[in-house]
Amino acid sequence: MERIHITQHTSLGALWFAGWLFTIGYLKLQFWMGLLGLIIWPYFLGSHFAPQ
Repeated sequence: MERIHITQHTSLGALWFAGWLFTIGYLKLQFWMGLLGLIIWPYFLGSHFAPQ
């Protein structure tokens, strides 16, 4: 019988969410621009840090 090990990384997600909220507040973005940033920001981070 195999054991399954589940690891949760909620602290990293909370840090990302706090950074997102800080960015919206610092740039004084409107709600829709902040929501758009929520969708686009992970894409640009992933494409920037992806191996070439």
